Amino acid sequence: MSAGDEAVEGNKMPLLDHLIELRQRLFYSMIGLVVAFVVCFYFAQDLYNFLVQPLANLLLDQGTEVNGVYMQPENQPPPRMIFTDLTEVFFTYIKVAFFFAAFIMCPLFLAQLWLFIAPGLYRNEKQALAPFLIASPLLFLLGASLVYFVILPFAWDFFLQFQTPGGEDTLAIQLEAKVAEYLSLTMKLLFAFGLCFQLPVIMTLLARVGLASSQGMREKRKYAIVGVFVVAAIFTPPDPLSQISLAIPIIGLYEISIHMARLVEKKRAEREAELDRELDE
Repeated sequence: MSAGDEAVEGNKMPLLDHLIELRQRLFYSMIGLVVAFVVCFYFAQDLYNFLVQPLANLLLDQGTEVNGVYMQPENQPPPRMIFTDLTEVFFTYIKVAFFFAAFIMCPLFLAQLWLFIAPGLYRNEKQALAPFLIASPLLFLLGASLVYFVILPFAWDFFLQFQTPGGEDTLAIQLEAKVAEYLSLTMKLLFAFGLCFQLPVIMTLLARVGLASSQGMREKRKYAIVGVFVVAAIFTPPDPLSQISLAIPIIGLYEISIHMARLVEKKRAEREAELDRELDE
């Protein structure tokens, strides 16, 4: 046992001190979340417009601009979003503010988590866990960015194809998107992709504790691919392009997970060999 590990053993805190420390870390996290929420709520309309922009771009492209005035095609109302409950927009802005506040404060939450658990970890455990606390929010951001910049434009364009202008004997079918429903669907996609992009982190952690192996993941690759497409079909709009856009990155992340698990196993084998040499000496 190294000197650092002995220091950990000698500085163990009683249960009450752990609870006090946990309360302090939760308090700091909540203060940060409240401050971020207030700031985000002030800009809630701008943040919501940011989420709506992929749909707005498609709807506005259907019309033309003449002398600075937007002209909608004949027999079509100007693009807009509606709400059918007096409180709908207000509570939607609250959800938007909370969503962005939680995302912005994610580094603070992880930092407080690290400060709480780090004193009880050995040095090798700290070295193993720290990279995942950094990689996790970055992968979530990568998944959410894929949704916003790639999936949403294709998905919304697919659904807008179902609009019809109508005629003398038929009624027009036009989109009247609700404020709350749009946010709900968008947040669902952002969370789904962000969580799916945590696959390398989860599988590597499982490999570290011995619950998964690179060989096992390779052998179950075909089942994993089928499962990935099932998950993609559940969490994405029902168009093939959106489903493939989620499935392909997850399959790539699964391959990365196999490689990461192989590295974990290699390092574990090196540590065990070094330990055996020390015991032999």
